Amino acid sequence: MKASELKAKSAAELHTELLSLTKAQFGLRMQVATQQMSNTSEVRKVRRDIARVKTVLTEKGAQK
Repeated sequence: MKASELKAKSAAELHTELLSLTKAQFGLRMQVATQQMSNTSEVRKVRRDIARVKTVLTEKGAQK
């Protein structure tokens, strides 16, 4: 996900995106813990997407 795509979204959409990404991160962490994950780079991608969403929310001044 690119920052330009995120900047086009509203604050409510960004909060929804952040919630879905944190749920995905939790699922990936469980897969790593139970050794079911084959592509460990996915954890890094999700973590960086969460950081991008939080950055755009802060730029918009809509952080909760």
